[in-house]
Amino acid sequence: MDASTKVKKGAGGRKGGGPRKKAVTRSVRAGLQFPVGRIGRFLKKGRYAQRVGTGAPVYLAAVLELAGNAARDNKKKSISPRHLLLAVRNDEELGKLLAGVTIARGGVLPNINPVLLPKRNENAASSTPKSPSKAKKSPKKA
Repeated sequence: MDASTKVKKGAGGRKGGGPRKKAVTRSVRAGLQFPVGRIGRFLKKGRYAQRVGTGAPVYLAAVLELAGNAARDNKKKSISPRHLLLAVRNDEELGKLLAGVTIARGGVLPNINPVLLPKRNENAASSTPKSPSKAKKSPKKA
């Protein structure tokens, strides 16, 4: 096989050799702020499993981003299990996926049954106050 019969390849072993396309990160593709590539590297290096799928770091980055938003809403800088729980339970799809999962130290969603709340009378709000001390207040002297 001489030099004239070899297939000519462009830069990087690609055929055609045209200009290289701009790299698009997986975070940008997923529309996330958290680094998908770095999370994937940590999942592999941490030896949590023998193999890590391509969707796993994307999913984890999305959950961490939601938890980060929950932490920011609570005026905290670090994500706690409570923030993870709030993020998962407030998201419809994640809540369905993790319906049978208990997050340790996560607590519960704040919820009060409307039956337990005190009843508001519409007549009492429009009428005068019942206590006589509040009804007869004189203006303050200057």
